[in-house]
Amino acid sequence: MSYARRTGMLAVGLMSGTSLDGVDAALVEIAGVNESTKVKQLKFSSYPFSLATKEKIKAALSVSTSNVEAICSLNFELGRIFGEAVVKVCQEYGVASEELGFVASHGQTIYHLPRPADKNLVPSTLQIGESALISEIAKTTVVSDFRPRDMAVGGQGAPIVPYSEYILYRSEQSTRILQNIGGIGNATVIPQNGQLDQLTAFDTGPGNMVIDELCRRFYDEEFDRDGAHGAAGQVDQTVLEALLEHPYFAKPFPKTTGREEFGSEYVTRILAKYQLQPDDWIATATALTASSIAQAVRQFATEQTELIVGGGGSYNPTLVKMIGAQLPDVKVMIQEDLGYSSDAKEAVAMTILGNQTLQRQPSNVPSATGARKPVILGKVTYY
Repeated sequence: MSYARRTGMLAVGLMSGTSLDGVDAALVEIAGVNESTKVKQLKFSSYPFSLATKEKIKAALSVSTSNVEAICSLNFELGRIFGEAVVKVCQEYGVASEELGFVASHGQTIYHLPRPADKNLVPSTLQIGESALISEIAKTTVVSDFRPRDMAVGGQGAPIVPYSEYILYRSEQSTRILQNIGGIGNATVIPQNGQLDQLTAFDTGPGNMVIDELCRRFYDEEFDRDGAHGAAGQVDQTVLEALLEHPYFAKPFPKTTGREEFGSEYVTRILAKYQLQPDDWIATATALTASSIAQAVRQFATEQTELIVGGGGSYNPTLVKMIGAQLPDVKVMIQEDLGYSSDAKEAVAMTILGNQTLQRQPSNVPSATGARKPVILGKVTYY
């Protein structure tokens, strides 16, 4: 593919999420700015972390096992891994990474503290994966660290993808709710024929995080493949109702959550409190994700509403079926039904944010994050 045939520049978006699966890399062609932005996905690949790297990340995520030396080292280790992912995805498509206009890297979230309960702590967030290493390995400009700028103007730094969802999915025919199910679930509500300042976005609660942790503990499996364990088990309604009393679900919008509230320590607590068989636990955790999503988005449903599910959870048919059963008046779809990739969605979103940054245009959504004003996100590392 030569530059003469392109209408925009090449870019790679990198995403490493709360599920800790690895690095998602999307090679796109992108042109325009603001509402005229056009994106064409050319190649997508996901590169799993080695077991050793994954264990280092998991240790860094926990207050009880992290330390500054390990995080300092991991920042550079991940930068190298991210840079190598850029080179690989470009090679797979048949271009050199030097041909890229930029790389947009979300980084690996180590801790997200938008509203600390401890008054001695300040609102803050930390994503790592050193951009200088990415730039040096990929030999191109890198835009990274998108969340802090929103927090600097009073936002929660999350959710990060609503601007890209507005660009790609807004519709004149229906209200569209974009439900991503990664480690955490997050929703973006785009009203029918709505404008950017009418968006609502928030984290719905746990996505795959609790399900995955239970699969690891009971079966030494990283996730519930095809929703098989959830389908084999029975939902315990009493336990489900108790889990839905978690204070996060009653918080007003905008709101965000993470591993700090629904990670390994949370699973340890609920396993100690309730006694269920393994598949019944996984079925109940699947119902927790489905119920928290349904409760959160039901209030936004109109006569013509489409719920478009993306992320790893969209490949769990048991979970998607549970969501549909609780929202009978909503058309529930997955990204592939619209010709998009559930896996690539967030990596592609990063390229839209990076493009806005380089063109000095804002890409946060104050109605979603609670920020006082629109701001330009990200930091630029020039090659």
